[in-house]
Amino acid sequence: MTEEHVQSFTVGDVEILRIVEWQSLFVPAPDLVPDCDPGVWQEHRAQLAPDHWDPASDRVVTALQTWVVRSAGRTVLVDTGVGRGRERPGFPHFHRREGDLPGRLAGAGVRPQDVDVVVNTHLHADHVGWNTLDADGEWVPAFPRARYLLPAADDAHFGPAGGYGGGVREDDRLVYEDSVAPVHRAGQAVLWDGEYRVDEHLTLEPAPGHTPGSSVLRVASRGERAVFVGDLMHSPVQVLRPGCSSCFCLDPVGAAASRMRVLERASEQRELVIPAHFGGAGAVRVRRRSAGRFALSG
Repeated sequence: MTEEHVQSFTVGDVEILRIVEWQSLFVPAPDLVPDCDPGVWQEHRAQLAPDHWDPASDRVVTALQTWVVRSAGRTVLVDTGVGRGRERPGFPHFHRREGDLPGRLAGAGVRPQDVDVVVNTHLHADHVGWNTLDADGEWVPAFPRARYLLPAADDAHFGPAGGYGGGVREDDRLVYEDSVAPVHRAGQAVLWDGEYRVDEHLTLEPAPGHTPGSSVLRVASRGERAVFVGDLMHSPVQVLRPGCSSCFCLDPVGAAASRMRVLERASEQRELVIPAHFGGAGAVRVRRRSAGRFALSG
């Protein structure tokens, strides 16, 4: 551990650093996971509070964070947060935010030129923002040597071919234009579909529902396993009730099916589950209680 916003652990021979930009109370629990019975939060209060939920305000604790994965001699970033100075009028928490992920990466010993691969689990605003930075009024890749691995289904949906998400939200066009299109123009984008082997320890797999191209990154090394699940889960309450999708899921039924599939495998193979926005330690272990039901495990 190098600074208070950096935590480190290993999965076999793979080193993982958690770089936290921001962690605080976010939206009310019923707004974030609208299909979840409010009683579930109270029933599991001892596990959810205070790291993931504040009972007094009924608001969810959310973290904005990036993961550094050092694997097979490469440095890989998993999701890149909101970025700096972005126009996001539809999302007040992200609008013109002045974060400093590069500074925090530097504090962990990671320079922009050190990054070999950037994984965007999906192309929402809070997962691609530091893909680029402003260089004299032009958005350019923030990591000059990196390959950016983008889910092809999300690129098609949120890009111009899909009408920038069908034109439902103006922010989707803004996000693509300042955080994704510049990576394409620089020749650093790699679109993948089906399954993508990053290296001997890391594999990307589709987990659609939250977005069309929502994906997970699996880690396997020396008998140990972890899985980065992006926004398949915004809160541990979705481990306890996997049928409950977040308000941000474009296909809630599909997201629930992907979540169930990922949790089943995590419980069977003892994978550490690493979501994009969990507070507390940032990761959880799960165990299967019965068909379609899971518990948080140690």
